[in-house]
Amino acid sequence: MKGRKLLKINLLVSIILVFGFIITSFLSYNANYRTSLSNVEQVSSLTAESIYYQLTTMFTRPVNISLTMSRDTLLVTQLNEETKQMNNEEYISTLKNYLETYRGKYNFDSVFLVSEATKRYYNFNGVDRVLTEDNPENVWYYDLMKSGQEYSLNVDNDEVDGADNAITVFVNCKIYGENNKVLGVVGVGIRISYLKDFLKTYEEKYHLRTCLVNEDGIIEISTTHTGYGRTDWFSEYGRESIRSQVLDWKSDKSNLEFWTENEDNSQEKSFVASRYIPELSWHLVVEQDTGSIIGQMKIRLYLTAVIIIGIIIIVLIIISLVLFKFIKQISELMEERQAIFKKATEELYDNIYELNITKNGYANAPTKQYFESLGAKGLPYNKALKVVAEKQIKKEYREGYISTFSPENVIKEFESGNNHLSYDFLITQNDMDYFWMRIDAYIFLSQEDNCIHMFTYRKNIDAEKQIERRASTDEMTGFLTKTATEHSIMSELSEKPEDLYAFFIFDIDNFKQANDQFGHSFGDYCLKEFTEVIRNHFRDGDILGRIGGDEFVAFIPIPDTRWVESKARELSAALNFNCVREEKEWKLSSSIGVSIAPEDGNDFKTLYEKADAALYRTKQRGKNGYTIY
Repeated sequence: MKGRKLLKINLLVSIILVFGFIITSFLSYNANYRTSLSNVEQVSSLTAESIYYQLTTMFTRPVNISLTMSRDTLLVTQLNEETKQMNNEEYISTLKNYLETYRGKYNFDSVFLVSEATKRYYNFNGVDRVLTEDNPENVWYYDLMKSGQEYSLNVDNDEVDGADNAITVFVNCKIYGENNKVLGVVGVGIRISYLKDFLKTYEEKYHLRTCLVNEDGIIEISTTHTGYGRTDWFSEYGRESIRSQVLDWKSDKSNLEFWTENEDNSQEKSFVASRYIPELSWHLVVEQDTGSIIGQMKIRLYLTAVIIIGIIIIVLIIISLVLFKFIKQISELMEERQAIFKKATEELYDNIYELNITKNGYANAPTKQYFESLGAKGLPYNKALKVVAEKQIKKEYREGYISTFSPENVIKEFESGNNHLSYDFLITQNDMDYFWMRIDAYIFLSQEDNCIHMFTYRKNIDAEKQIERRASTDEMTGFLTKTATEHSIMSELSEKPEDLYAFFIFDIDNFKQANDQFGHSFGDYCLKEFTEVIRNHFRDGDILGRIGGDEFVAFIPIPDTRWVESKARELSAALNFNCVREEKEWKLSSSIGVSIAPEDGNDFKTLYEKADAALYRTKQRGKNGYTIY
C-alpha cells in the first residue's frame, strides 16, 4: 500500500515537474528568442554604422587626391600639348614621373592618366596601351565620358603590366580644360583584397554577411564576389522581394533596417541593415539570419530536457537542486549573450548609458552615477540633460544637444518610427580644451517594464573631424577649398533662406606681375599676407574660401544692404598695401565684386555669377575698387 502511495506521489510529482518544465522551457525559449532578435538588430545596426564610417574615411583620401590631380595645371598643360609631343620621350617621361610620384607618395596600387585626344593610357611605367571603344575592358572610360559625372568608381581588373590582372577599385576623375572641355581622365586604384579582408573581419566576428552593391544590385565588393564578376546580390541570395526597398533607399544619415522572410520557405528570417554611400554611389548591405541562433537554442533545449528527465527518473530527492541548476543555466545563457553584446559595443564606443525615457530617469546604476558626477544628483533626466549641456558642451551646440535627446523628442521620434538619433558636438572636460564627440542613441520598447528605453553610445570623433577639416582646407591660406566653400554656403542658405547675406569676391590686381618680377615664392608670401588681411576683417564663423589661384570669396550674414557698401569700402582700403619681404616690395591692391542674397539669388552658382559680373565692372573701371551688383 505504501509502495502504491509512494508511486502515486512520485508519479504526481513527476507529472507536475514535467508539466512545469514544459511551461518553463516554452517561456524561456520565447524570452531568449526575443532577446536574440533584439541582439541581432542592434549588432547588425552597429556593424552597418561602423563599416559605413570606416569606408567613407577609407575612400575620402583617394577621391580627394584624384580630384586634386584632375585640377593640376601641369596635367592640363601636358594634355593640351600631347598631340605635338606624342613621340617625345621627355614628354612621356614627365607624365610617367608625375604618376609614379603620386603612387609612391600615397602608396596606391595604381595611378593612371587617359588622354581624350589620343586615348593613350599612361601609368607609372609610361604609355601602357591605347583605349578603343570596341574593347569591353574599356567600357568604364566611355561610359564616364558620356555621363555628366565629375568622377566615378568602378571595380575592374588592373591590365597594367606587372599587376597580374588583380581586381582593383578605381577612382576616375575628369580633367577639364578651357570652356569645360574634357581633356582626359586621371585616377588611382586600390586593390580589392584590402577591402575584402576588412569586411571579412566583421563577418567572422559577428557571424553575418556584408557586401557593397551598386545601383543595379550588382555586388561590387564582398568576401566572395567583386564587381568584375557581375553577380547580382538579390538573385544570388534569394532576396528579390526586397530589391526595390534596398536600392530606393538614398539616405546617408541613417540605416534602412527591417526583417524579411527567407525565400526558401524556411521558418528562419533575416534582419537587413542597409546604408547608402553617396561618395561611392553604392549601397552597404549587412544581413544576419536567425537560423544558427534557433539551432543553438534548440540544442540547448533538448540537452536540458534530457538532463531533467534523467534526474527525475533517477532520484526525486534532488528535484530542488535540479531546478536550481536549470534556472542557473538559463541565467548564465542570458548573461553570456548580454556579455557578448556588451563587449561588441564597447569595442566600437567609449561609453554606453541606458535611460528610461517614459519615466524620465536612469535605467541602471552606471548611468545614474555618470549624471551625478556632473552635478545632477537627484534630478530627473530632462533637467540633468541641461546641467550636462551647461557644464561640458560648447555654447553653440547646447540647444541642439538638448532638443535632440530630450524625452519629448525621443518619444516623438520613436512614435514616428525612428529608433536612431545621432548628434555631433564639441565637448570639454577641463573647461578649456574642446574636442568632437558623437552620441548615437538607439530607442526601443523594453519588454521588462513596457517603457521606452534609450541606449546612448558616446564616441570621440575628434580625429575624424580633423581629417575632414584638413581635406576641406586650402593648405597655403587656411581658407576653405572651392568644393567645401560651395557646400558651406549652400548649407547656410538652406538653413536660413530668409536672412540677408553678402557674397564677396576678391581678385588680386595684376598678380602675375608679382610672380614674374620676384618669383613664385614671393608671390605665395603676398597671397598669405592678402588672405591674412581678409581674415582680420571677418569674424569666426564667417565663410572664407579660395576658389582660384588668386581669387577668394567671403560669405557673411548682414544687417542690411547699406552695411555692405561700408564693408566693401573698408575692405578695398585695407587690401591696398605694399607687400614687403626682405628687399622685395610690390604694390598690392584688389578688385572686389559683391552680390546680396536673397535678392540676387539663393544658391551658390547664381550669387557667384552676379558677384563675378560686379567684379568685372570693377576691373573695367581700372581695378583697385569695388562694385555691388
